[in-house]
Amino acid sequence: MPIRSKLSILMGTHRYNMQDVFEKTGLARTTIANLYHDRTQRIDYDTLDKLCKLFDCSVGDVIEFSNDRAVIVVASE
Repeated sequence: MPIRSKLSILMGTHRYNMQDVFEKTGLARTTIANLYHDRTQRIDYDTLDKLCKLFDCSVGDVIEFSNDRAVIVVASE
């Protein structure tokens, strides 16, 4: 997917664990875990708002768009 979560990077930079983010934002632990592991399919504005306030950053610091397309190489027999 071309849109990726950068929550793990933000958390590492600020030395927060998932419990810290949960306590400071009130977001569900599953929401935090899915964003951390980049397994989410959608994100609420409210979630973005809370994360941007916590990390004092912009939306582009939480999620990013990457137009890089994976190249699949098929070996011929």
